[in-house]
Amino acid sequence: MAEAGGDDGRCVRLSADRAQALLADVDTLLFDCDGVLWRGETAGPGAPEALTALRARGKRLGFVTNNSSKTREAYAEKLKRLGFGGPAGPGAGLEVFRTAYCAALYLRQRLEGGGVPAKAYVLGSQALAAELEAVGIASVGVGPEPLQGAGPGDWLAEPLEPGVGAVVVGFDPHFSYAKLTKAVRYLQQPGCLLVGTNMDNRLPLEGGSYIAGTGCLVRAVEMAAQRQAEIIGKPSRFIFDCVAKEFGLNPDRTVMVGDRLDTDILLGVTCGLKTILTLTGVSSLEDVKGNQQSDCSSRNKMVPDFYVDSIADLIPALED
Repeated sequence: MAEAGGDDGRCVRLSADRAQALLADVDTLLFDCDGVLWRGETAGPGAPEALTALRARGKRLGFVTNNSSKTREAYAEKLKRLGFGGPAGPGAGLEVFRTAYCAALYLRQRLEGGGVPAKAYVLGSQALAAELEAVGIASVGVGPEPLQGAGPGDWLAEPLEPGVGAVVVGFDPHFSYAKLTKAVRYLQQPGCLLVGTNMDNRLPLEGGSYIAGTGCLVRAVEMAAQRQAEIIGKPSRFIFDCVAKEFGLNPDRTVMVGDRLDTDILLGVTCGLKTILTLTGVSSLEDVKGNQQSDCSSRNKMVPDFYVDSIADLIPALED
């Protein structure tokens, strides 16, 4: 029954009959994006058609991504551009739950009531800064930041921005030693929070290639500061709580669809959702088999209920 090699009845190939039975008991499907719906700027074959069919059957869709490099609205625009549909106008981004948006909600909760305007040092994109500023948190640090001076004495003499209450680490193509040094200096100040948008170690692109992910940057800051970051993205429950609050979800009638065992599937298992692994991204059936056969209880949790080669496999179950 468990085609991935285990004998516990999990990780079953999702045939059309099984998919029909599953979808009959489901109101909402939550999708990861990179590696599931698309790679880079290329939609997966059949993926737009599968989501269009799900919408036509009255299923509510949500997009839960660890990517912090775009605003909710920009992600909604990409969904529409690649053929996945979705609402337009002022509510265009309401289906999208990104770590930048949820990190902003988290920091608003932690920093409000401090008596001074909240401010964060951001190792990340302009989109991350925009989400913070939308909830009243000023940001500094976005963009290139070269080292000033000839050595450590000069670097430590560089003035810091007053009032910074948090260091937020997201995807930052301008990450540098200068930024790392400044982040550590802020984190030495009493009460300064360290927040990471996610711990993904790599980001899948077209053609099966990858680049280093945000987790690599978070680990660098953690090691340098000797601090552990509060992680907002999958598999943290905080990002699911954001979705559940805004959508009014019933976990028993919700499915998480993703390509990573350690983020998407683990989030679904932790939050009591049904889970589907797609084989179009990071994790493989060999990874599943290793988790099923492991003596480690943490790895045993990272096993999906079902798997598909791609989400296009859902289309036969949605045809009249």
